[in-house]
Amino acid sequence: MDQLGAALRAWRDRLDPATVGFAHGSPRRVPGLRRAELATLAGISVEYVVQLEQGRVATPSAQVCSALARALHLSDDEHAHLLRMAGHTADPARVPRTIPGSLYRIVDQLAGNPLAIYDATWQLLHWNPLFAATFGDPTVRGVGDRNVLVWQFLGELPRVRQTAAERVAFEESLVADLRTTTGRYPDDPDLAALVSRLNLSPRFCELWSRGAVGGHQSAHKLVRHPDVGDIAMNSDILNTQDTNLRLVVYTPQPGTDARSKLEFLAAIGVQRMSPQT
Repeated sequence: MDQLGAALRAWRDRLDPATVGFAHGSPRRVPGLRRAELATLAGISVEYVVQLEQGRVATPSAQVCSALARALHLSDDEHAHLLRMAGHTADPARVPRTIPGSLYRIVDQLAGNPLAIYDATWQLLHWNPLFAATFGDPTVRGVGDRNVLVWQFLGELPRVRQTAAERVAFEESLVADLRTTTGRYPDDPDLAALVSRLNLSPRFCELWSRGAVGGHQSAHKLVRHPDVGDIAMNSDILNTQDTNLRLVVYTPQPGTDARSKLEFLAAIGVQRMSPQT
């Protein structure tokens, strides 16, 4: 962990703050990013960054490592090195969670739409600013709670409104998709733990007992945003061939005002409008 901390400090020091949107307004004691800036970019706390750099964290999760790699603009080789230092070696029996640089580049090119990247268990790994502005900031939840199945069966899908028929179809599709994932990665302990957690939901248990196998595909989404009202969108899922990562792209439904609302949200970000506004 000392080696990991030293590497994080070196990568932080070499990154020009201006390249990631931080101005050089005030004098800096370090040449690169401040710890608070890295924490903001990675969606973790400043205290956690300090613990990482001081070698006081036993095993940062693969999701945290990927968030740090993205924030620090690491190459694919550096990302893989970070994962190895954190104890996450490549294992074909485990659900892949490493996002390649090529997928990040696609996300950057499609910034005019809400986008999110999930692993094969529907764990949220990465999202763009417009996704956060549309669905709410995912960092308000712990990493373990950023999972679509957990939201659907044990909580509430953020800001998404479903008819009864849509809910049934969505849940059946998700559970069949998860069953497919358990066939691909039968020995992954995190996957087994997720299924065990979801068994707290009677509805999940009912669907799981059917043994259906399938894949979750495109869907319609009605997002009820607290400031701009309903946003009608389509969600399309692009699967990576080797890693089973899912890039979900949200596009406005034709004939609606969704595009203008998304453009407005792109301008204001995750900030809330005042009651007067």
